[in-house]
Formats: sequence, structure tokens, C-alpha cells
Amino acid sequence: MFLGVNTLSMDTKGRLAIPVKYRKELAADGAGMVVTVNPHDRCLWLYPEREWQPIAQRVSRLPSLIPQNKNLQRLLIGYAEEVQLDGQGRILLSKSLRDYAGMNKQVALVGQGHKFEIWDNDAWNNNREEWLEAFRNPQEGLSEELANLAL
Repeated sequence: MFLGVNTLSMDTKGRLAIPVKYRKELAADGAGMVVTVNPHDRCLWLYPEREWQPIAQRVSRLPSLIPQNKNLQRLLIGYAEEVQLDGQGRILLSKSLRDYAGMNKQVALVGQGHKFEIWDNDAWNNNREEWLEAFRNPQEGLSEELANLAL
């Protein structure tokens, strides 16, 4: 399970060193990883290959004549890139992915259980403050799932 927030530096070529504690699980059984865009937020998703495959299959099988389905396929699958850890434990994020997420030198690697989100660090910090404020002063009631969640 991928947990926590790690602030990392990305080099000018777009290489990002994955923390050692996550490398083995991300590249289990010699499998690679997939990076794609988050269609809801300006960040990236990093999946181990074993987690990505069932998602890609489900999304690619959605009826493509429905505009929302087609748009999701274009974004999620169209931007998907396979990545491997290099000898220094880094992954290379393409320019198109970095541009989508507005990434600069500092990024936040945010554990989401079965995947990571990769954010520009400034965007992460700004959004985090908005999200905290939304929980402090909800405009609408909590969803049924959140209302019934015991933390």
C-alpha cells in the first residue's frame, strides 16, 4: 500500500527518483509502471502495471459512442505511458505529462493506496489548503459513504 506525501526534486530531463521504500512494490516481478493523467485534477497517476491493466481494460471497453466515455478513453489511455525504474531508481516523465500537470522542479508524490498521484508541489500545497477548508466548512452535506465512515 502506498501511503504518505513525499516532496521530491525532478531534474531538467523530467527524471524523478522514487523513494527506496516504494521501488520494490512498484516494480514487483520485474513489471513496469504506467503514468497517465488524472482527468479530474491537474496531476498524474502512477500505477504499478498489475494495478493498471484491469483499469485500462475496463476503460477501453466502455461504449465509445458515448462522449464522456470517449473523452475518458482519450485522456486516461491516450496519455498513458509505460515507465521503468532506471539504475538510480528514477522514472522519466515525458514533457507532455509534465506540461499537463504544470510541473516544475519540486513535485509531491502522494500515496493513494494502490497508486500514487504526482503533483507540482505548489499546486499540491494550494489544493490541500482548499480541500482542508472544504472539510471545515462544507457547502453541502457529506456523502453517505463519508457520513458512515468511522475513522
